[in-house]
Amino acid sequence: MAVVTVGLVFGGCSGEHEVSIRSAQAIARGLASEANAAKYRVLPVYIRKDGVWLAGETAATVLAAGVPLSDWPTPVTPLQRLPHFAEVDEIDIWFPVLHGPNGEDGTVQGLLTLMQQPFVGSGVLGSAVGMDKIAMKTAFAQAGLPQVKYVAVSRSEVWSNPCVFPKLGDRLETELGYPCFVKPANLGSSVGISKATTRSELEAALDSAASYDRRIIVEAGVTAREVECAVLGNDNPRASVPGEITFQSDFYDYETKYTSGLAELTIPANLPAAITCQIQEMAVKAFQAVDAAGIARVDFFYVEATGEVFINEINTLPGFTATSMYPMMWEASGVSFAELVDSLVQLGLERIAN
Repeated sequence: MAVVTVGLVFGGCSGEHEVSIRSAQAIARGLASEANAAKYRVLPVYIRKDGVWLAGETAATVLAAGVPLSDWPTPVTPLQRLPHFAEVDEIDIWFPVLHGPNGEDGTVQGLLTLMQQPFVGSGVLGSAVGMDKIAMKTAFAQAGLPQVKYVAVSRSEVWSNPCVFPKLGDRLETELGYPCFVKPANLGSSVGISKATTRSELEAALDSAASYDRRIIVEAGVTAREVECAVLGNDNPRASVPGEITFQSDFYDYETKYTSGLAELTIPANLPAAITCQIQEMAVKAFQAVDAAGIARVDFFYVEATGEVFINEINTLPGFTATSMYPMMWEASGVSFAELVDSLVQLGLERIAN
């Protein structure tokens, strides 16, 4: 059997650059462990924060060190931002490990599609819909998946004249009330999210979110347990056992998510059997609603007092760090890390064959 060369793409032009490197390190180890060592060869491909693609020794050094490059010549031209290294022809399948904008939003997936190259994960549509929280929630609503109340807001409404902005605040208070959560529509890892309990906090949160994205979503707060479920597959996806996240911070923000010890993960989640089954079924339904492929993590709110389950969001390129739920939920479901990354590569190859 011929060895498959995997182009492991990491770094990228988003605020999750460092997390991407950590995820790539874990995936590289998985592809080099157990039976995978004889099946795969990993070719690291690093995208600097300015968008320049690098392979070879530099990329391997960044991957090994886990530290992004900080110095490079400027200015950068458009030609330099395209993959133009000789090793590109050696790659059999690409494994994008790029969290956030310019990575999991369909942009890189579109480039690889134009190159007619197989890759791991969702295509352009699934990635784009899964990234934009407004488009995502529209797809969920069409699929009949229950969600908390939300309002879509544009940057132009927030950064408007003094007559319009107060009316926006009035509308949000009337439709959602407090507490509510204000989120940029196109950022991951809880970047730019704020909790508002007063009018002044709401206005500050809207201004902050608008600085990150021109599309904003405001959600009603709910007293609930936060449960996640991993999905693996293409046309016939399957769901893992759910996991639960508990934390002491006001909400599951970026620092809590990626700092060891700040959040407690319970896998499998201690849930009634019927709720577990419902969450797994909803996770698969959400995966299919956005046309995801290969990999996804779906997040839920479980309101224990009423027995209600609300879908929160889908992440089509979840983290693979030591504190990441996706690989841990599959481990608890009987799929080792090495088996998981092997399955993802094979699913990517399967997609190009169909």
